[in-house]
Amino acid sequence: MATKIPVTVITGFLGSGKTSLIRHLLQNNQGRRIAVLVNEFGELGIDGELLKSCQVCPENGEGDTNIFELTNGCLCCTVQEEFYPTMQELIKRRDSIDCILIETSGLALPKPLIKAFRWQEIRNAATVDAVITVVDCAAVAAGTFASDPEAIAAQRQADDSLEHETPLQELFEDQLACADLVVLNKIDLVDAETKARVEELIKQELPRVVKIVESGHSQLDASILLGFQAAVEDNLDSRPSHHNTEEDHNHDEEITSANLILDRAFDPEKLQQKLQTLAQQQEIYRIKGFVAVPNKSMRLVMQAVGTRFDKFYDRPWKPEEARQTRLVFIGRDLKSSEIESQLVAL
Repeated sequence: MATKIPVTVITGFLGSGKTSLIRHLLQNNQGRRIAVLVNEFGELGIDGELLKSCQVCPENGEGDTNIFELTNGCLCCTVQEEFYPTMQELIKRRDSIDCILIETSGLALPKPLIKAFRWQEIRNAATVDAVITVVDCAAVAAGTFASDPEAIAAQRQADDSLEHETPLQELFEDQLACADLVVLNKIDLVDAETKARVEELIKQELPRVVKIVESGHSQLDASILLGFQAAVEDNLDSRPSHHNTEEDHNHDEEITSANLILDRAFDPEKLQQKLQTLAQQQEIYRIKGFVAVPNKSMRLVMQAVGTRFDKFYDRPWKPEEARQTRLVFIGRDLKSSEIESQLVAL
């Protein structure tokens, strides 16, 4: 029998740096053929496209893509509907894949997903090499566990497929309890004393000895992240969870995601100022997307979590590609037409 495909599950709250970690790993893969499953919120698939833009994985039209986007809900609650069919397709391609990365949404409980690797159809072909939990150091230092805890609570209520009501503290503990490695990210935003305090807090939450590595921008070597051979699916008893059984919960239908596509370019500084104003006028929790910039051949990535804005150029526009500005907004009772009208007026 062929060697099982090693699978690395990457978990952590919204904005902790999971996508950046995977993107860096793809760009520095040391010759590994890596497939990625992305579980995100919003219909435009920004995270999946951002990973494709690393220009390592084949693009559509040039071969089978190695990036799979699962957008129909929290992965730990849609294992059968979303995860299982995709894994079946990947298993068929096992001879051309060295490892698989799964980026869960910020709402995901790790254990329900890992239990799926006990299913006979998957167990014979794949194994969970490790669970890596990414932690936003600055957010934990502020006592919020995530850059914008209201955004996570809002997404939980908005997701009709989500079958668990998990207080942030318990979700934080579950993600740490399942970890084989903790990445303490965004340490550049805090001083040494604060970083030490956060690291001590994390150690108190860990049920066993787990290595903690530090990072400023999710840039870690593949040798640190891959090759644990932990066979996590066979060792779940040592990974306690608050949620071995789940119950339904009520949903807040006012929490939505709005997708905006504009056939025009923007000055990035003016756009950021307008988005900051909109975030004050409306209850917008998360913004992410791509921006066309005048006289620039590169596509600009712009994202915001809470009050933090980040932007960078990820790749050149393709000759056949429409230079559109595409943004996803997540928030409460969003007024999409008002957002669009204010951006068009810029």
